[in-house]
Amino acid sequence: MTTEGIEAVFLETHNWGKAAKFFQALGFKLEFETDHNSGQLRNGDGPYVFIAEVPEDRAPQTRMVLKVPDADAFRPDAAVEVVTPFEPTHYGTREMTVRDPDGRLWSLQAPAAK
Repeated sequence: MTTEGIEAVFLETHNWGKAAKFFQALGFKLEFETDHNSGQLRNGDGPYVFIAEVPEDRAPQTRMVLKVPDADAFRPDAAVEVVTPFEPTHYGTREMTVRDPDGRLWSLQAPAAK
């Protein structure tokens, strides 16, 4: 089993409000906002953008999120460096972190275990 392409872009920011307005000015619609300075936006049928505010002393990160239909059936190829195996998230999915040959981290997201 392989991934099913890009599901989302996860962005960290120092200012949730400004970041959300920036994407809304580019045509993204706010799907939901959390009570801790984060939220999800989408433009059409493409991947969603999830933005989370981080403290000023932390450099904002960006991560691509690839969709995996079944975490239990997913077996990464030897060319894929697994940083963390699939683990439950606080937002109801399971997530694996992998590293590409240039050192970038990618998230693989699957539905929660049944």
